[in-house]
Amino acid sequence: MADVRGGDLSRLRQLNSLTAIRELRRAGPLTLSALAERTGLSRPSMKEVTDELMGLGWVEEVPPSPGTMGRPARRYRFRADSGYLVGVDIGGHNIRAALSDLDGEILAETRQPVLPDDPIEERLAAIERAVSGCLALSRTSVSDLWMISVGTVGVIDVEGRVIYSAAVPAWRDLDLAGKLREMFPCQILIENDSRLAAMAETRRGVAKGARDVVFMHVGRRMGAGLIIGGKVHRGFGAAAGEISMLPEARWFDPAEHLNTCPSLPEGTPPEDAAGWTLAAARNGDPVALAAVERYVDDLAVGTAAMVLILDPQMVVLGGGFSRSSDVLLGRLRERLERTCMRMPEVRASTLGDECVVVGAIDYAVDHLDDQLFTPDKGPLPVTR
Repeated sequence: MADVRGGDLSRLRQLNSLTAIRELRRAGPLTLSALAERTGLSRPSMKEVTDELMGLGWVEEVPPSPGTMGRPARRYRFRADSGYLVGVDIGGHNIRAALSDLDGEILAETRQPVLPDDPIEERLAAIERAVSGCLALSRTSVSDLWMISVGTVGVIDVEGRVIYSAAVPAWRDLDLAGKLREMFPCQILIENDSRLAAMAETRRGVAKGARDVVFMHVGRRMGAGLIIGGKVHRGFGAAAGEISMLPEARWFDPAEHLNTCPSLPEGTPPEDAAGWTLAAARNGDPVALAAVERYVDDLAVGTAAMVLILDPQMVVLGGGFSRSSDVLLGRLRERLERTCMRMPEVRASTLGDECVVVGAIDYAVDHLDDQLFTPDKGPLPVTR
């Protein structure tokens, strides 16, 4: 229990409530005795706290454990289903959405195909369709949403405006946060997609628990997300990690080596070209292997620069091309070993195409925790 010497009784009750919710979210369902032990409160005090939280709608009693003999102890859980969060991944060719409960457990996912040159209104309509699809699959309504968290391509300022986007030129100077607030009656969060992907890998993926990570978003375009000291690093103006803007880093369009492989079959759709080259390299095609070598040459320049500056524990290869990590990782490691003073682990994403939408959910959960379940943010509201 927090020390509130000099504080009033209402403050003490608030801190006790927040402590109880934190423990229920971390380890629930819990009996009253277990919850009292974890929070340092007496059992009678804990009973008062849980009764109040049940009245507010934050906590509920759950059925006894199966096979319990005698009179079962009451157990309580946090009502993560009292509201819902949506994560959205806005890419050049796809828009993904996922709906979760307040603890971040994903309950529904949808995807809408788009094209990089689609008009802004069509892309916004695709976002609405993706979110509506999640609501329909989970049998919830838009009024049940507490927050929509969006990861998008491009450089995003602190107000949620897209400053620059090479992948979706029409996105430039778009007040994306403002547009989405007009569409949805809930809080809107906007973040760069590579940063959310980096967050997801350290929470649920291959870099779980790592404190310093360089996440490389490799696919039809390049991006990077940085985790420093266990936290996403945005920089002063939210432009950290945009090394692709530096021509000398050779990250602006390295995928062209794969897209223009001389052995590509005539008529291969542009969106399938890189995948064909990577698959052909896996099968030993010498022309495709040469294209992959050129691609990794470019990939390694910007990667080595970030490794030398940050000295990360791990480099994670994520995004669409991470499915071909068996072709890319060994070659990338070899090049980094030539340059880096200390070689980090180099691993492939375990979340694949889901990394951004999962990171968007985790970002929303963090904001929810900060706003509602942090002692200095004010009293717990009644749930909707």
